Amino acid sequence: MIAMSDLSKLTIAEARDALRKGDTSSVELTEACLAAIDGADVLGAFVHKTPEIALDRARAADARIKSGDAPAMCGIPIGIKDLFCTEGVASQAASKILEGFRPQYESTVSGRLKDAGAVMLGKLNMDEFAMGSSNETSVYGNAVNPWRADDSTEALTPGGSSGGSASAVAADLCLAATGTDTGGSIRQPAAFTGIVGLKPTYGRCSRWGIVAFASSLDQAGPMTKTVRDAAIMGQAMMGHDPKDSTSADRAVPDFEAMLTGDIRGKVIGIPTEYRMDGMPPEIAALWERGAEMLQDAGAELRQISLPHTKYALPAYYVIAPAEASSNLARYDGVRFGYRAKLEQGDGITEMYEKTRADGFGAEVKRRVMVGTYVLSAGFYDAYYNRARKVRALIKRDFDVVFAEGVDAILTPATPSAAFQLGQEFDDPVQMYLNDVFTVTVNLAGLPGISVPAGLDAKGLPLGLQLIGRPWEEGDLLNTAYAMETAAGFVAKPEKWW
Repeated sequence: MIAMSDLSKLTIAEARDALRKGDTSSVELTEACLAAIDGADVLGAFVHKTPEIALDRARAADARIKSGDAPAMCGIPIGIKDLFCTEGVASQAASKILEGFRPQYESTVSGRLKDAGAVMLGKLNMDEFAMGSSNETSVYGNAVNPWRADDSTEALTPGGSSGGSASAVAADLCLAATGTDTGGSIRQPAAFTGIVGLKPTYGRCSRWGIVAFASSLDQAGPMTKTVRDAAIMGQAMMGHDPKDSTSADRAVPDFEAMLTGDIRGKVIGIPTEYRMDGMPPEIAALWERGAEMLQDAGAELRQISLPHTKYALPAYYVIAPAEASSNLARYDGVRFGYRAKLEQGDGITEMYEKTRADGFGAEVKRRVMVGTYVLSAGFYDAYYNRARKVRALIKRDFDVVFAEGVDAILTPATPSAAFQLGQEFDDPVQMYLNDVFTVTVNLAGLPGISVPAGLDAKGLPLGLQLIGRPWEEGDLLNTAYAMETAAGFVAKPEKWW
């Protein structure tokens, strides 16, 4: 039998095997996670706990496993990011404007996991409407990274926007979590917390029932402790959904079966444009080491050029706010969520204005205003249309490289290790630079994965990113698996919470 205190530390693969052998039950696993969650409020990861739902699902999963008809995710306790609509459970996207919203339907992705027998422990913290790189824009307050720098008690960011998901997985509060990635919101927090984060090809995971930020960029994916777990959970999340017009009607292969670790003869591209001025030496050294690991495993390294990379951040920060301003127009205090208190004589215009002014946080307002500006009549061509053209060029850069035989591209995941919460930036653009290595992948609709690959001088985790060909998540996961094996990253945060 496995000790109760160790159950939440299991990976999905270990838990699945233990459940099948009868070494533990889903109820025991779930109780261990619920106890860990209750002891970790200081991390701010879980914002709506659902213990009754969790234990009901765990009991059902145990019965299903006994009957011998259970998929891989059956009985596995997970956390769900707060922008996946979950039936009867608060789904606020970490915003005051969705206060009190309990959807009467289930998002396709959380529904797929539920149908596979996964156990929902609760909803996870995030940046408001997924807008942020540090989880500091949430109505619930900050999520906190379980890692601390050597000999420091300073609270660090778990990254954003899927900060609660990253913190919960790294602190062993759940075995895995769902995240969403619009410009790096799965991969950057995964890198900051020493876990694996997979952003699938655009269209691989249904967006139906997920609160939208930027519809042409958003993509759900798994956040897990290992690459094998990302393969198992990713497969359960992906697949065609007729309710989402952007969902791809493509078969989802058995990703776990593709994890051979054999990458001999694979060509790994190293893009010259990602060598940024002022890149910290530790990030550059880690990137170099990652390339050597892949070469030692039998891959061929090739210097490649992605010439339009330097335009990716400005294009992203025109397109994403433009789509956000139109997606967020529906939050007006009329049908659901928060409505501001009105004075005598206030009409519908005042209700809209007061509700939106009061209900949205500062970062969301900033992006809605930027988005409304770039879509306005005089500026549409100058900004929005030009950004769309740049996006097409960025996608073409990748198409050319893949057509020349490159199988995957290796880059850093983030420009630094996790930084302090509350760090003052003179300018919001400095915070946006966190997405410098990740936004190109969203603009081009490609799959990307962040794999923990080492620690910096202060003992904080650093991640490397692999970018794959469209629809070839299985091949990408296998390359990531080879890198994970070579890196041998097993460090865990010291428990202080």
